[in-house]
Amino acid sequence: MSERQGAQRDLIAVGRGFDNWEPPEIDTSVPHSARMYDYWLGGKTHFGPDRALGEVIEQAIPSIKTMARENRTFLGRAVRHLAREAGIRQFLDIGTGIPTGGNTHEVAQAEVPDSRVVYVDNDPIVLAHARALMVSDGPGETAYIHADLRQPEAILAHPALTGTLDLDEPVGLMLVAILMLLRDEEDPKGKVAALLDALPSGSHVVITHPTGDWDPEAMRTVAAKAAESRMTIVPRTRAQVEEFFGGWELLEPGVTPVMAWRPDGEPPADPYGAYYWAGVARKP
Repeated sequence: MSERQGAQRDLIAVGRGFDNWEPPEIDTSVPHSARMYDYWLGGKTHFGPDRALGEVIEQAIPSIKTMARENRTFLGRAVRHLAREAGIRQFLDIGTGIPTGGNTHEVAQAEVPDSRVVYVDNDPIVLAHARALMVSDGPGETAYIHADLRQPEAILAHPALTGTLDLDEPVGLMLVAILMLLRDEEDPKGKVAALLDALPSGSHVVITHPTGDWDPEAMRTVAAKAAESRMTIVPRTRAQVEEFFGGWELLEPGVTPVMAWRPDGEPPADPYGAYYWAGVARKP
C-alpha cells in the first residue's frame, strides 16, 4: 500500500470514529432525501419508499428530474469557478448525497489536482459509499464525515476535517440542496452562520435552495407529501435564501434561478423551469 493510499485509509477510519466501526442501521422503510435525489438523477442506490415519494413529488412538479439535474450541473459550474477564478484549493461539501458523476472532488481536482475535499452527510447509505468518494487521482485529498448539519461545531472540530483542511486558508463551503431539510425552528440560519464564522477571509459559500416563489401550490404539495413520509422539505423565498449568505459579498448575478447562474453557453430559454434559487458569495 502506498503512503497516499494509507493516508486515505486513515481518513476513512477517522471519519468513522474507530477502526472496528460497524455501519449504523439503514432504515429503507422510509424515504431519505439523498436516495430520492439519486432516483431523480437516474442512479441505482434507492429503494421502494424513495421511488414512491419521488414519483408523488413528480406528479406535483413534472420537471423535478430536470430540476435535480440542473442543480447538479450548477454544482459543477460553481466548483469550477471557485477552483479556476477564485483560487479555492479546499472544499467542505455538506449534504454530499450518494456519489454520482461530477462529485465535488472530481470537478475540483480536474482543475487543480491537489485540491482537498471533505464530504459530510448523515445518510448511512452515503457512508457505505464513502470509499467511492475517497478516491482521488493525483495529489489531491478527500475525506468523509458521517455527521449532521444540525451540529456545525462537531463538523468543524472533527479530526477528518482538521486533518484535511486548513481553516486558516480560504475554503469553498458547499450547501447545495441541503438547507431545505431543516425546519425554521431548527435555526438553519444559525447553523450556517456558525460555519461561515469559522471560515477565513477569501472563503466562498455556494447555496441552492428550492422555492415556492414561482409555483406556491406545487411546493406546498411537495412539502405536505414529504411530511406524510416523515421527511422535511421547506421551500423558502428569495429573501430568505439571501439571508443565509450572512452579509458576504454575492458574486454576480447574485441570488438567481439555478439555471441562470453563469450558464455554460447560451442563457436558458426559461430560467424559471427549475424551482431553485442559487448563489455564490465571498467572505471579505
